Amino acid sequence: MSTQQEPAAPSGPPARSGAAAAIGWILTIGFNVVAPILTYNMLTDRGWSEFAALLVSGIWPVVDSVVHLAWRRKVDEFAVVTLVFLVITALVALIGTHSARALLVKDSGVTGLFGALCVATLFTPRPLMFYFGRKFGTDGTKEGVAYFNGLWQYPDFRKAMRRMTTVWGVAYLVEAALRVVLAYTLSVDTMVWVSPVLIYGFLVSLIFWTIRFSKRSQAEGEARAAAAAAAAAAAAETGSPAPA
Repeated sequence: MSTQQEPAAPSGPPARSGAAAAIGWILTIGFNVVAPILTYNMLTDRGWSEFAALLVSGIWPVVDSVVHLAWRRKVDEFAVVTLVFLVITALVALIGTHSARALLVKDSGVTGLFGALCVATLFTPRPLMFYFGRKFGTDGTKEGVAYFNGLWQYPDFRKAMRRMTTVWGVAYLVEAALRVVLAYTLSVDTMVWVSPVLIYGFLVSLIFWTIRFSKRSQAEGEARAAAAAAAAAAAAETGSPAPA
């Protein structure tokens, strides 16, 4: 009688290349964070509209994707997400901003759409946090990426990625809705400082939760793998079949 076997436990991640990781981080931050911000500020200071400045700023993630494609022979999903963010922000900028409250609500549209994007990817083959995890959890080398991709075969890993995506998506939907309500409840002067507190408060909380959840999930997975290995060793010694 045949039995279904679980995938073999991974032997461990490959040694990370410090140089490759550093170059990858520099390119990612430079093209996806620093360059768009500098370009946007420079253009708006020269009288460009928010919409036009954001569209031009979106060139940098495209450049990052081209560089990554030439270097790694694959598309950089993080750059794609950054580009989507900039496009969403540009579209939101088209919404009438004739009042201070409308300007405050406009920012909620961006974070709310990101939360919706997270939730939407739960219905795709791999959720958004899988790609974020691969971007920031590896050094970008072929071996590191291959190891991370291989983790998808494990049910616990898939469950963890979907749970993280769900938490980030729901959290940002709640954050966006809360800021919209507060924008029309509190005074504009109060919302000027409440809005950034909410933005960064949610972000920092999510980052800390993700780090703790990832460490806990990894520890639980290693414990289960060790228990399975011990059971298999004990079964081999007694000659009895290993537990399924």
